[in-house]
Amino acid sequence: MDPMTDTQPSPFVHNTELAAHTVTVTTWIGLIVNLALSVLKILAGTLGNSRAVVADGLHSLSDLISDFAVLAGVKIWSKPADSRHPYGHQRFETLVTLFIGVLMVGTGIGIAWDAFSSWDKGNISSAEPVALVAALISIVTKEGLFHWTLHKGKQVNSSALIANAWHHRSDALSSMPAAIAVLVSMFLPQFAWIDLAGALIIALFILFSAFKICSPALGSLVDTGASEDIIERLHELAVTVEGVKGIHRLRTRHHGGLFVDMHLHVDGTLTVNQGHDIALAVEKLLLEEGPQILEVLIHVDPWNETKQ
Repeated sequence: MDPMTDTQPSPFVHNTELAAHTVTVTTWIGLIVNLALSVLKILAGTLGNSRAVVADGLHSLSDLISDFAVLAGVKIWSKPADSRHPYGHQRFETLVTLFIGVLMVGTGIGIAWDAFSSWDKGNISSAEPVALVAALISIVTKEGLFHWTLHKGKQVNSSALIANAWHHRSDALSSMPAAIAVLVSMFLPQFAWIDLAGALIIALFILFSAFKICSPALGSLVDTGASEDIIERLHELAVTVEGVKGIHRLRTRHHGGLFVDMHLHVDGTLTVNQGHDIALAVEKLLLEEGPQILEVLIHVDPWNETKQ
């Protein structure tokens, strides 16, 4: 399942000020929850002799850094376009998204390294109930935070907020093997090593989520176009407008929303005003019906000169 496209996005929000406010408030709430859970799991994992729960706490701690990155970044990417950034500042959001993914990679590798080191040194002991309680609290809390943050991210079309939501989900998922590891370690002391295995599973969860976050962000940075399905949808919409004979050179790129440009074929005997009206009709339709389109640029070509 692709974390960036697993559900249909909410209606696209063009109000930059509203989007920035939503991102800020949602992130602040997530930050406070992450801080509380980090302290709870690290303390409970330490007192309860569970490497898996401590690792889970460190994962929550990494969420704090991503929260701060989003809070700092939203002040930049929500600025209006200017002479140096005529297309807006949304690329900064992509950079923050990528930073969150890279941070998760570092967290996953660090947790795996600690688990292997503990195994090598023989630092294995049975876990205590306090560690289990902390893991269960984390599962319920972070799963709820994931759904709420994902909804807000899709509502305002914020890739950074969506990435942060999946960071919450990876935290909820990582608490599951931590809880299982603690249970096994508590009731079957001879299998106490399972706690270290739980930490490794958590690391894999984190690395997988990081890949899903980094992949679309990297695609946006190198101007990867929209999918074939979206291109086909844009084509289908454009040719439904009366007066459109055909389109070519349809190109897209992601920059906060989707930027679209195309060449439009119209009857060559029409006046400039008539051709312009057709282009405006296509632009209006794409902005209203297209998938999160931010801007449409259309060049009008005379059909009688291009017809084969």
